Amino acid sequence: MTQPPSETPAHVAVIMDGNGRWAKERGLPRIEGHRRGVRAVRETVTAARESGVRYLTLFGFSTENWRRPEDEVAELMGLLRRYLKSEIAELHSNGVQLRVIGNREKLPTDIVKLIEDSEGWTAENHSLTLILALSYGGRHEIADAARRIAKSATLGLINPDAVDEDVFAAHLDTAGIPDPDLLIRTSGETRISNFLLWQMAYTEFFFIDKKWPDFCKDDFQNALSEFKRRDRRYGASASKA
Repeated sequence: MTQPPSETPAHVAVIMDGNGRWAKERGLPRIEGHRRGVRAVRETVTAARESGVRYLTLFGFSTENWRRPEDEVAELMGLLRRYLKSEIAELHSNGVQLRVIGNREKLPTDIVKLIEDSEGWTAENHSLTLILALSYGGRHEIADAARRIAKSATLGLINPDAVDEDVFAAHLDTAGIPDPDLLIRTSGETRISNFLLWQMAYTEFFFIDKKWPDFCKDDFQNALSEFKRRDRRYGASASKA
């Protein structure tokens, strides 16, 4: 099951970290870092599409982020609202399909409506699937999947003995999406922070010291180049030269 080097990853996931620290270093309010981070999102989406990546998942807002000060959360929701209103037409024109994973129940109702409309509008696009993880946590996702399977088993809709990895994956938010081949995390942190815990069993990691607002197309290409040098073994022996 080894994958030879030099293949473009089908699915790239990104933890967009460092907005607040970027702003603090410049004496700016934290929200300014988040605003500047939107530029990096645009560049990354373009770079992924132009590179032949089929799926791009961006960790936009975690379940833990709800614990931040109310004013910062409100500003982040405002940025998300503006992004969905201002960017979706361009995404659609470039053939990008939008999909959102996470717990929508905690999001403002108008944002949920924007998400639903955007997903519907772009559903037939195929150049790139952009997955935004909003109000998302990996443990919460796994627990939700377990609850759904348990309910189906209780109703007699599924045989508990038939629950394998494929069945479990089909009950996750990412059902139908291949697991990430590559994870990029900015700002020098080297942890996955409750992101796609099930899906990243064999993902290659690429950590960069740059904070997210400074991330650009060249950084994305550097990550892809590093990925292409990796020998992905999935637990098997090293591939022969």
